[in-house]
Amino acid sequence: MRRTDGVLICIAMAVTVALAGQASAQAAPPKPPVAAALPSVTLAPDLDRVLRDYEAAWRRGDAAALAALFAEDGFVLQGGRAPVRGRTAIQSAYTGQGGAPLRLRALAASVADTVGFIIGAYRYGDASTDQGKFTLTLRRRAGGPWLIFSDMDNGNRPPS
Repeated sequence: MRRTDGVLICIAMAVTVALAGQASAQAAPPKPPVAAALPSVTLAPDLDRVLRDYEAAWRRGDAAALAALFAEDGFVLQGGRAPVRGRTAIQSAYTGQGGAPLRLRALAASVADTVGFIIGAYRYGDASTDQGKFTLTLRRRAGGPWLIFSDMDNGNRPPS
């Protein structure tokens, strides 16, 4: 074999390796493993009422009832939308939403005196897996009912 043939073979091999590396770098990244659903926790009745009332108002598409679950100066923080504050603005934000059978479940919760939170997951209808997750921060006057101070949610699908 002539020396130029050896050099050409080495160059061809280097180009092949480089192109193979470039092709694999451009391939879609591997999908992360699907995480098992976190288990639900049982809420105290006064906290569970917040979730059940929210589900019922959502099913009815009742924006006024949804807004009534919030503190007067509460927030709605929906993905892809600007923050909304105050019952009147919350009612407007929820107008035209709902109507589907929403199912909420708690993953964690805690309260201390007049503040608390619920972290949870949601799905619609008979879906077998959670379609999204949420956090509710709660507030109440001493001895009063829990009201939602903020509701933040987002879906489980990666952004497109």
